[in-house]
Amino acid sequence: MEPIKVLIVDDSAIVRKIFAQELSRHQDMLVVGTAPDPFVARDKIVKLQPHVITLDIEMPRMDGLSFLKKLMKFHPIPAVIVSSLTTRNSQMALEAMECGAVEVLAKPGGSFSVGDMSLQLVEKIRSASQARFLSSPQNPAVASRARPPSLSLPLNHQALSETTHKVIAMGASTGGTEALKSVLTQLPSSCPGIVVVQHMPPRFTTAFAERLNGLCRIEVREARDGDSVTPGLALIAPGNFHMLLKRSGARYYVEVKNGPLVCHQRPSVDVLFHSVAKFAGSNALGVIMTGMGRDGARGMLEMHRAGAHTIAQDEATCVVFGMPKEAIRQGGVREVVPLEDIPGGILRALISHSHGRTAEN
Repeated sequence: MEPIKVLIVDDSAIVRKIFAQELSRHQDMLVVGTAPDPFVARDKIVKLQPHVITLDIEMPRMDGLSFLKKLMKFHPIPAVIVSSLTTRNSQMALEAMECGAVEVLAKPGGSFSVGDMSLQLVEKIRSASQARFLSSPQNPAVASRARPPSLSLPLNHQALSETTHKVIAMGASTGGTEALKSVLTQLPSSCPGIVVVQHMPPRFTTAFAERLNGLCRIEVREARDGDSVTPGLALIAPGNFHMLLKRSGARYYVEVKNGPLVCHQRPSVDVLFHSVAKFAGSNALGVIMTGMGRDGARGMLEMHRAGAHTIAQDEATCVVFGMPKEAIRQGGVREVVPLEDIPGGILRALISHSHGRTAEN
């Protein structure tokens, strides 16, 4: 099997050296070259034909975001954005994801060690190597297919108001920032409380939540320990922390805590889904979307067994059909739908459930 050919683009000689050393430890990785800036990178991409590039945000002569936009227009290639943990860089990294980058990685520093970085770097390059380009700002024909239209489902706000006891749990990884944006921007302000795990480093989840909050009808923010899960609110698990659903009487709330990596991840979708199965049971609705690996599959099976309605994104609209595929294989998925149909599927399931409860009473 051919190794994954990687080009490292970073103005720091130390970072280029560390990345090359760490990747060389893995038999399925081959560093074909390094570049200190986008101009050198451009020539090496043409010459070396890498499968994946790592790309710094802040570089001389041309910043990584500007380079990525040109690259996606003329020579699309899976890119892992590498950035230091600053607010400005986090916002630029999110913009890079919107432009076609598939993963984001925090540079080592502070509490984030080289060992942590090495594990995540390898996983992110592997997932990036499997990524498919479904949409591109430069290709409106393709982009329109991936962008969900306005919901044709009549919004029965009265029916939705009867679902306040419900909780929606979502999990995603590679390609998930855009997939989650597509779904959450379509949901009405009257929908039940939502808890979300998206595999991202610290600070990036903060910027991600802030960006979604400016686009959605619901309120979106990064979760804090003890936050209540209430209708019209989506809580995003903070990077490097697990998030669990808990219940006290009629109140749902989240616990944000440290802990070991689960399925190589923190936050982990499995951790969230297992807690949702335990504390919400049949009052929950689970959604698993694009991403590499198996995180979330076992948790979704537990949700399914507890009576929750479960939805997986289909292969055709996934950037990487790993997590949904494994959840389907394990038997925890009730419904498999394209990305653009997930919001409607959520609302139909909620309204159907509320009608079912009314009929029982």
